[in-house]
Amino acid sequence: MNTPLSTEAITLDPGHVTLAQLRRIHAGGVQLTLDVSAQAGMRAALATVQRIVDEDQVVYGINTGFGKLASTKIAHERLAELQRNLVLSHSVGTGEALPDGVVRLILATKAVSLARGHSGIRPAIVDALLALANANVLPVIPAKGSVGASGDLAPLAHLACVLIGEGYAKVNGQVVSGKEAMAAVGLPPFVLGPKEGLALLNGTQVSTALALAGLFGAEDVFCAALVAGSLSLEAIKGSVKPFDARI
Repeated sequence: MNTPLSTEAITLDPGHVTLAQLRRIHAGGVQLTLDVSAQAGMRAALATVQRIVDEDQVVYGINTGFGKLASTKIAHERLAELQRNLVLSHSVGTGEALPDGVVRLILATKAVSLARGHSGIRPAIVDALLALANANVLPVIPAKGSVGASGDLAPLAHLACVLIGEGYAKVNGQVVSGKEAMAAVGLPPFVLGPKEGLALLNGTQVSTALALAGLFGAEDVFCAALVAGSLSLEAIKGSVKPFDARI
């Protein structure tokens, strides 16, 4: 099993995650847990999806095709195949892999989004996302391929691939198969249930993570510039009067 980076803990409360917490996640060296209050909502949403399946209702994304096939009903015995094919068919990203800090943010924000209880996904999958982040087992997600309209579909598909034992991830800095990555955190690959593939792909967690990384970088540059400016002023024996708060 991959060795966790740290025992420093952050409890993620959906809807109440702070920028300070996200900055620490981006930097790494933290262990993430989900606030227990999220469990009830996730289970209720999962029960709703299961009731739709059991009652054989036709609901988009659960037992229908996608896009132009939205009105095509999918047989019950092929629902798992439907979700798997959705993930695999969207894993078409290109370019260099996203940085580790960005991927950690993607895992955390995806888990928080799903934990709000509106997606009908199993809590075990949310736990798996956090397990990957905690062990620093990071899906290899190509930087290019998202249009960001209905979600970062392609890059999030690469994340979802690891959960089903496909695709690639980094374990201790080495690229391994998705199946090996799941084994590194002590989990078997998931067989996705109704709607779970769609829930994993829909969302803007990749765009959000990139924006956060940019924000944190800008804050770091600002702080460095502030220190450099202060030292430069000191070095030239400049006056501090122009910096008076009244000016």
